[in-house]
Amino acid sequence: MSKSFYKNSNFYKKFLSSTFKSKQQKQENYVSLFFLIIKICFSLLAIISLIKLGYSSKVRLTRLREIQESFAYERYRFNVLTSRFDDLFSSEGEQRFMKDQDQIISKDIIRVIWR
Repeated sequence: MSKSFYKNSNFYKKFLSSTFKSKQQKQENYVSLFFLIIKICFSLLAIISLIKLGYSSKVRLTRLREIQESFAYERYRFNVLTSRFDDLFSSEGEQRFMKDQDQIISKDIIRVIWR
């Protein structure tokens, strides 16, 4: 009887070990699938964050270029106006100023020059 019990126990061990292995394999598959889904989610999150960061950088650089161009234009205007203002205080600056005013005042208007 001990031999038959021994044989039966080996049979059960073999049977249980195969079911145990299959259950363990299923659990490992579920765990690996779960971690794969987490990896995919984090990868998508990283890709979306990089795209947003790239777009924000592009917008920022575009605005910076616009500000630089505007600053260069205003600096040019400032230099022109400064030189015109400085010309007023040079010799015969008043006469040059009046000549420049001819361009602003149309020819059909009566001009009054105060002395």
